[in-house]
Amino acid sequence: LRLSLCFPPESLLCKGKPLDFVFIIDSSRSVRPSDYEKVKIFITNILAFLDVGPEATRVGLLQYGSVVQNEFSLNTYSSKADVERAVKAMDHLATGTMTGLAIQYTMETAFTEPEGARPADMHIPRIAMIITDGRPQDTVEEVAAKARQAGIQIFAIGVGRVDMNTLRVIGSEPHSEHVYLVANFSQIETLTSVFQSNLCGGIDYCDLGNHGCQHDCVSSPESYVCRCTRGYVLNRDGKTCSKLDPCSIGNHGCEHDCVNTEDSFVCRCREGYKLRPDNRTCQSKSMACFHVFLSAVCGDGVMDLVFVIDGSKSLGPANFELVKQFVNGIVDSLDVSGTGTHVGLLQYSSKVRTEFILGQYTSGRDINRAVLRMQYMGRGSMTGAALRHMFEYSFSAKEGARPDIPRVSIVFTDGRSQDDVSKWATKAKDAGIMIYALGVGKAIEEELREIASEPDDKHLYYAEDFSNMGEITDKLKSQICKEKPSPQDMCKCENVMLFQRQVNEQLRRLTQNNILYSPVVVCIL
Repeated sequence: LRLSLCFPPESLLCKGKPLDFVFIIDSSRSVRPSDYEKVKIFITNILAFLDVGPEATRVGLLQYGSVVQNEFSLNTYSSKADVERAVKAMDHLATGTMTGLAIQYTMETAFTEPEGARPADMHIPRIAMIITDGRPQDTVEEVAAKARQAGIQIFAIGVGRVDMNTLRVIGSEPHSEHVYLVANFSQIETLTSVFQSNLCGGIDYCDLGNHGCQHDCVSSPESYVCRCTRGYVLNRDGKTCSKLDPCSIGNHGCEHDCVNTEDSFVCRCREGYKLRPDNRTCQSKSMACFHVFLSAVCGDGVMDLVFVIDGSKSLGPANFELVKQFVNGIVDSLDVSGTGTHVGLLQYSSKVRTEFILGQYTSGRDINRAVLRMQYMGRGSMTGAALRHMFEYSFSAKEGARPDIPRVSIVFTDGRSQDDVSKWATKAKDAGIMIYALGVGKAIEEELREIASEPDDKHLYYAEDFSNMGEITDKLKSQICKEKPSPQDMCKCENVMLFQRQVNEQLRRLTQNNILYSPVVVCIL
């Protein structure tokens, strides 16, 4: 796949969308020679999906240190091969960091008609991409604002310890699509697919006609997947389909045993258990009040819970399936119902996508199905943008959040965020949202601490790899729902709990009918 990004076939180019595109490269002394070469490779990868030509996309490039050096203008080269050769031939300046001066040159010179920019009345987008690894030695705010007002769309890419506020001052709005931060120059290549989507509007790989899917082809951000029609299951080759064997595909929902029938399947429980009314889950015959007491231990089973799930490229499709299992494992331990716990879920990568909102589903089974249907995004890792979305929208009344109900968010990530997480994590926690931060693999401990509520030992969990995620699941269940008392104690309290719920429900109905002025909550100890 990586090779396909570097050397795409003609059909994958950004056809029909000409651009005037200028690269602005930080060539200061803080950029090591080896990292300078990685920037060249990144530029070449971006060029790979641009349709370069006089009537298509025109490309210019300048690098800056203490001075600005124009390497080539928008009208210097008419072919991609010539541009690539010019990029490879660039020499490192290794001087200061005059970012403001570079932006001013871009606005006043690089995007003028004598330098190859096309007239404004042709409405060709003017794109500037700035790559920097340090703090500017001059001011950037005013000149960047003037450049944007002049119609230049600016992408700001920071590497290493770049101040995120400086990048926001430079980049265009919305910042979630124009401002990016990576930990080092080795990670800059992860942004290639992000810009391919932003600049080209994405590629429909299924339209290329060589997918080989027996039934249906579904495009994903960087590739495609094959799907089978109802009643069939995808074979191991990922292309062909076979008649459905419901019990073998693993999403039947049976807690114990699944038994195929002629037309469908039935669930059965092991000895000592009986089937619950949902015909899926099993209940111990000797512990009939377990579910009722579990709800009581978990705050009467009532909370508004939003999962914030990392769907970035670094996970890979196989690990994303493990994340789905992790989510459903947590959901299965909760009392999900119309009056019990409500669950919502966001998936994020370069952008944030609401998979389902609070209260959209009123049973754990429906949530399990929605989780299994999720499509892997597979791009960047904008955790900060996801936290902002969670804070501003997910716990709003419009998206199903209820007043006076505990608000909990479980945030999962497997690597460093490409944007700032502290601002929106702090806002969410200050607003009363309890956040559990779960990290796997290359997740950064400092970042997890910024996300998690205090104390860390109860709200921060980490596993070295995805095969150890079960440990996180067990610990998190233990924290959200404290250790359960003995079966005898559970059964003693069952009638009390049922009575308390009935009383509270009657009081709520009286309030709704204006018989009582305000809700009254009865607590029986």
